[in-house]
Amino acid sequence: MGCVFGKCCSRCTSNSDGHPSSSDGRASDDKDSPYHGQGKHIIVDRSVEPVPVPSHNFELDYTVLTQRGYYPDMLNKENQDTFCVRTCMQGDPNVHFFGVFDGHGQTGGQCADFVKRRLVENLLKESTLVDDPVKAYNAAFLATNDELHDSEIDDSMSGTTAITVLVVGDMLYVANVGDSRAVIAVKKGNQLVAEDLSCDQTPFRKDECERVKLEGARVLSVDQVEGLKDPTVQTWGDEETEGSDPPRLWVQNAMYPGTAFTRSVGDSLAEKIGVFAVPEIKTVKLTPDHPFFVVASDGVFEFLSSQTVVDMVDRNRQDACYTIARESYKLWLQHENRTDDVTLIIVHVEGLSNSYLSCFTELNLIFQLKSNTEIKIKFLDRD
Repeated sequence: MGCVFGKCCSRCTSNSDGHPSSSDGRASDDKDSPYHGQGKHIIVDRSVEPVPVPSHNFELDYTVLTQRGYYPDMLNKENQDTFCVRTCMQGDPNVHFFGVFDGHGQTGGQCADFVKRRLVENLLKESTLVDDPVKAYNAAFLATNDELHDSEIDDSMSGTTAITVLVVGDMLYVANVGDSRAVIAVKKGNQLVAEDLSCDQTPFRKDECERVKLEGARVLSVDQVEGLKDPTVQTWGDEETEGSDPPRLWVQNAMYPGTAFTRSVGDSLAEKIGVFAVPEIKTVKLTPDHPFFVVASDGVFEFLSSQTVVDMVDRNRQDACYTIARESYKLWLQHENRTDDVTLIIVHVEGLSNSYLSCFTELNLIFQLKSNTEIKIKFLDRD
């Protein structure tokens, strides 16, 4: 399988292990698209053969889509979203990586492209990747952040979010920096319930807001900065009701950087007021009650809830990526005169059965009984 990189283009490359990789681009002139008649509605939609996880006898079947946003004042604005899928990390057929990166700022596309490549390479170099993925993740994110600062890319006012999932056997390690999101579907009776695997890191979160304030950040919405609202009021409701004018981070006595997130990779000026690249990591053990998970940029979730996304995948597996992107675009244009870039990876978990888990439990029980018997025999020998 190798590595799949996407940036709204068609290209062929290979990963560091020399395995072939590809990314397919597909242009479409959809009559419901804001680009209808312009030939600029570009989609990357990649379905691949299932990726086996032999240690636990199941497969991962993934589909990817990335779509450039519609910006009426900047019709040629690049897609600053990108993605990375890397299978068989360190040559291990049981370790696979899925990531979505949402760039922002003038060089946001370059930042996202740089980070998706270097983060994977830094993970590959970590000796603890399989035994201690949390430690490996932290080291890789911080190393990548330092490398971006030292690169030729100007990341003073630009950077990228990163939502990534590392599959190690039947375990998911979800590392998040920023406000993109990962969601897993959970079977509960006859229903599929969405469970968030990440928590947006924005000033709406009290803990994140207080953290950056301690680092010297002013936290104000644009209306507060412009004097239209009282700047002493430090409560902003929630993202659903105040998403059009969210609280942002500013240095003291100046009007920058204005970031609406509290963590990112890059954004070197914002680092001075508490924005950093330390990921929040969540661990989940896969079971037969987890049919699929979704990794997506915040453009998907601006107007679609996690539950809505899960329901849409459940109803239409084959075209779920396209359906979600199309619905997202429609809702963006109902609420605003533009849309954000949209990128999502849907990963279906195939063949992880109760019979396998029962077999594993039975073998474990046999081992325990055998061990206890051996211990008793040893004690009898002593007597």
